[in-house]
Amino acid sequence: MTAGKSHGALVGGQFGPRAAAYVTSTVHAQGEDLQQLAALAKGRAGGRALDLGCGGGHVSFAVAPHLGEVVAYDLSEEMLAAVAATAAARGLANIRTQAGRVEALPFADAGFDLVLTRFSAHHWDDLDAALAEARRVLRPDGRAAFADGVSPGPPLLDTFLQAIELLRDPSHVRNYSVEEWRQALTRAGFRPGAVTRRRVRLEFATWIARMATPEPHVAAIRSLQARMPEEVARHFAVEPDGSFLLDTMVMEATPA
Repeated sequence: MTAGKSHGALVGGQFGPRAAAYVTSTVHAQGEDLQQLAALAKGRAGGRALDLGCGGGHVSFAVAPHLGEVVAYDLSEEMLAAVAATAAARGLANIRTQAGRVEALPFADAGFDLVLTRFSAHHWDDLDAALAEARRVLRPDGRAAFADGVSPGPPLLDTFLQAIELLRDPSHVRNYSVEEWRQALTRAGFRPGAVTRRRVRLEFATWIARMATPEPHVAAIRSLQARMPEEVARHFAVEPDGSFLLDTMVMEATPA
């Protein structure tokens, strides 16, 4: 067996070729969670925001009208190129892009009023390091918000979710539970605040197509769904075509 790519290379390889799909994805381009993040930027004219693991740039696009500058930060150069092109097309001249790892941010201490991330943290290979960096670059009076899919908690449900996520996308690390998020943020020097929980329906065909999941992995996911316990089927509301409900959250935080 030959050694695989580094995790960073795997993430870049998974998302770079699919940048356009993430810019146009309706799951990512809309939603109450996106509106919630945008609301945090209101009243901060002239402020600076950091969009960690920006992906298709939807958080950056949502907050930019309210701020002086937004840094869209991602590991994938191709994704950032798509974000820059879309920002230019929308006249959002205050968005700039920068590539790098979330675990080692190339920014000065206390340089941002807002640190935001959405549907990215489950790809980070070192959550504690990334959150410590997020805390470092946040101003003492700043706000942070972390939005992602989350584990339901119980091992029966957790194992199923992590399994299908990894089969779909080998760059997946973990959907953490809400309690795991609270503990990690506290370790990083944040004071966890309000948590908003939601459920998002993922349409199976587009969920798979967006990541160009290989057919053997698609078949494995469908096999797991066909043999899952009743409790799993009920919690995730798995439909005959494989579509299901994903637990999500937005957790706000301030410096401790």
